Amino acid sequence: MISMYPDHGQNWGQAYPGPRQAPAQQQWGGGTGWNPPAPLPGLMPNDRPARHSWEIPLLVAAVVLTVVAYVAAIAALFLGVVSTWVLIVLVAPILIAVGRGQLYGSQQVNGIKMTPTQFPDGYRMVAEAAARFGMAEPPDAYVVLGNGRINAFASGHGFRRFVVVYSDLFEIGGEAREPDALAFIIGHEVGHIAAGHASYWRQLGQFAANYIPVVGSALFRSMEYTADNHGFCVRPQGARGAMGVLGAGKYLVSVVGFDELADRATTERGFFPWFVNLLSGHPVLTWRAAALRNRTRHGHLFVKPGQIYRDPLQLQYAGDPAGPVTR
Repeated sequence: MISMYPDHGQNWGQAYPGPRQAPAQQQWGGGTGWNPPAPLPGLMPNDRPARHSWEIPLLVAAVVLTVVAYVAAIAALFLGVVSTWVLIVLVAPILIAVGRGQLYGSQQVNGIKMTPTQFPDGYRMVAEAAARFGMAEPPDAYVVLGNGRINAFASGHGFRRFVVVYSDLFEIGGEAREPDALAFIIGHEVGHIAAGHASYWRQLGQFAANYIPVVGSALFRSMEYTADNHGFCVRPQGARGAMGVLGAGKYLVSVVGFDELADRATTERGFFPWFVNLLSGHPVLTWRAAALRNRTRHGHLFVKPGQIYRDPLQLQYAGDPAGPVTR
């Protein structure tokens, strides 16, 4: 991972030239002449990572709701009506600032900081992702004790931004397992920072969304899809391993069938699979895998994916053997 665009059997060093057609022998329908749709800009390696198409509209809605909440809280205070929600809204700017500072301070005194001599592979992955996204300097990065938990997150305090990776994720980073999965996950977290998700003002502006299930959860899902786009642009072949470790853990990641997982986005039907996604702050795993495989559109937020196919062009970037499979 010395190069910013690592060459894993592909010509990653050249800029992605734009939409291309799949080779004729890999056309749909056994050579019927119908090619898969072209990938969207920002969803392929060497593109500038795309923000999910719903993120900004949902953010605007969240900010409007937050402003309404503040106006209502101030009006209630002037009218002498003091309640728990009024107090929470009014002190939210302080609570958010203190919480962010405390979280950063905890990493400073308890986390193991990634450096060229401590977790050097992780350090290089963070630097690679930051350079890929045009950041002036890489964020601080820390490893914390996972105790079996698979997690990572990004946040900030003041002008500082940082990434935290649970130690268990590094156990998928060795040569015997899935180093590309770790690079994808780190790229995802650095992507949150590059997309502005770790900003204090952004977190304050979307404060009300934390208490409005459908609007808030949809906004957070769109942000996760945005971060996935960043992770994919850094290490596309790590997408399947990342989904595998999220679904089955660090030891069973190698036996997870990524395509089976993505295909189930269309076959798991009914009200409650849809309802679980609707209330979730992360896209459900099957929908998320489907979005990472199909780079011709942004990930689904509200309606389950329809036709799912294996596009040989897209799977070339994901490291999967070419071969069309239609549903």
